[in-house]
Amino acid sequence: MRKNKIKQMMSEGKSVVNGWLQIPSTVSAEVMAHQGWDSLTIDMQHGLVDYSNALPMLQTISATDVTPLARVNWNEPGQIMKILDAGCYGIICPMVSNRKEAENFVQACLYPSKGYRSFGPIRGLLYGGSDYAKHADNEILKLAMIETKEALEKLDEILDTPNLDGIYIGPADLSLAVGEEPGFDRPENTIAYKEILRILEAASKRNLLAGIHNGTAEYAQKMISKGFNLVTVGSDQRFMSAGAKVAIEKIKGKQKKEESKGY
Repeated sequence: MRKNKIKQMMSEGKSVVNGWLQIPSTVSAEVMAHQGWDSLTIDMQHGLVDYSNALPMLQTISATDVTPLARVNWNEPGQIMKILDAGCYGIICPMVSNRKEAENFVQACLYPSKGYRSFGPIRGLLYGGSDYAKHADNEILKLAMIETKEALEKLDEILDTPNLDGIYIGPADLSLAVGEEPGFDRPENTIAYKEILRILEAASKRNLLAGIHNGTAEYAQKMISKGFNLVTVGSDQRFMSAGAKVAIEKIKGKQKKEESKGY
């Protein structure tokens, strides 16, 4: 079976730089896949992507060596199994708040006897290889999002879930959970920042992968220096918006300056 690049990099002590896809387009997915990301996550929760969009996006990504992941819209076994069958190599599951929910998530990714995933990897076999059934349990990445008040209270029991590969922090929802304004790149004087470091420490003690979403490359580098194994920077939509804004401001700003030189 094709090896999971993220798991290989983690075993080698390397940091994973993950991209984020919110636009339901094979073109934007293709552009992102050729920019040097280690992995790309298709966002089926807050992005505009459903299964019919995600499938061709996975096909597009598979033309490169980028590892395809998906954030599902909920801890729902049917959706998890279906996107795995389509060739996704890892799941980021939102709003995991306790041990039971973590177990339900992980077991949906695993075949019996470890879990209850139904066998039918219609495209997984094409992408992963003919020995998919033998190795999928070990290669598929399983990340639970820690972002609710209950999850913070029950962090240890979630992290001790058998076969969980790691956690992923959504800073916006985490901030809301501790009574602060939502947003990325939390300042060091916030409660959310202190909780982020606490989650990281707990995951690191168990040798679990720790991932976090960031708004800027600079903050992502800071999180790597703190010990995070996987960092996400922005999204396809944010990069397009930011690039267009810079160009327009430069052009219109120049025009305004030239107009001010008139009679």
